[in-house]
Amino acid sequence: MSSIQTVTENSGNGSVKRVPKRMSSITGRLHTAYLKKKLGFYLKEDILAFFLMLSSALLWQEYEAAGVLEFARDRVLKRIPGNALRYCVTAKDGTLLLETDITPLLLFSLRVAGAFLLLQLFFMFIRWFAERRQIMRILSPLMDIALKADELNRMSFGEDKYERIENAIERIQVDEAELLSFGDKDLKGIEAAMNNLIRRMREANMQQARFVNDASHELRTPIAVLQGYADMLSRWGKDDEKVLNESIEAIRNEAAHMSRLVEQLLFLARGDAGRTRLQPEEIELRDFMREIYEESFMIDEAHIYRYVYDPDAPVYCMADRALLKQAVRILIDNAAKYTAQGDEILLSVGETWLQVQDTGRGIEESDIAHIFERFYRSEDVRACQGTGLGLSIAKWIIDKHGAHFEVLSRKELGTRIRIILPKLLPDSPPAPV
Repeated sequence: MSSIQTVTENSGNGSVKRVPKRMSSITGRLHTAYLKKKLGFYLKEDILAFFLMLSSALLWQEYEAAGVLEFARDRVLKRIPGNALRYCVTAKDGTLLLETDITPLLLFSLRVAGAFLLLQLFFMFIRWFAERRQIMRILSPLMDIALKADELNRMSFGEDKYERIENAIERIQVDEAELLSFGDKDLKGIEAAMNNLIRRMREANMQQARFVNDASHELRTPIAVLQGYADMLSRWGKDDEKVLNESIEAIRNEAAHMSRLVEQLLFLARGDAGRTRLQPEEIELRDFMREIYEESFMIDEAHIYRYVYDPDAPVYCMADRALLKQAVRILIDNAAKYTAQGDEILLSVGETWLQVQDTGRGIEESDIAHIFERFYRSEDVRACQGTGLGLSIAKWIIDKHGAHFEVLSRKELGTRIRIILPKLLPDSPPAPV
């Protein structure tokens, strides 16, 4: 059975670590590529320094000879016998302003640039081992994976180990809290991984069963009401106009309640299945909240709505307008449901948040941690009509936006729910249409 060849590397803290030979060669190649890139940068830097020193010295000599620097002059280099170079500057009228041998200056600039390069190479050598250790630290997770793979590759799995795994899996019961136990230290890693998978599967199964049970319970009540009124209609409604009108109104209300419940269940089911996709766009939150405020003011005349915002601080964010509006409307509907008629509901916008605050009955502190759970309804609000799914839908929407809720509530004083939005773009201009 093949295994990964290993070499020893200094880990930087005095210890020696075995690393796969292939990973060591990757470290070497990355380090070499980095050094080549750094050396190329140093060469360009030194060449630029050489020309800057040479040109600065020549311009200074020209300034000393002519007293002023002018762009419109003829400047040439002439080679004379003896391999010397002369720099000549001529004015517009043909007057020779400067003629000097630049060979010593050229050699001096080359020596200075060469000294810089040697100094840079010296520091590259000093940093050699530190840079290599840094690259090794960056690659250490990959090295650990390679070593684990090598360890698994060298592990001897006989028929007895496969039999242990098979027997343990056959004995496990899906609906019980029992976990796998192979009783073999070589199988500890597999045992832990499979037990984690079993826990997640059981949790998902329990959530699905709870959801189905809660949905069945919520649907059973309106169905029973519909059936009861249908029976009453068949017995007395044909001849009694009062019973007929009462039954029709009750059936209409229960049908609307069932329709709303089914729509909410379908929304959550589509979301859990990953079929609801966000369509983010840039939103100016003050105008967005003003639109919701005006709609609430028209829809609900039983409460006083007030809107507070900073007119000088526009705030933008990227969000799915329809879904974010749905989440805010759920908060407003809840506020209206538990606030007495004629009392105030406050909508507001801040630099990083949207907020709905009411003056209603408030929420018990023990219930706050559960209000976003599906079908959860506290004891003191069960008499109010609702499905217990609205805040669950709002939480799903807000979670998908990478945002979160902050809830503050006091009994008989009211509730404030704030949506904290990430990645806001304050003072950002609208995207061009």
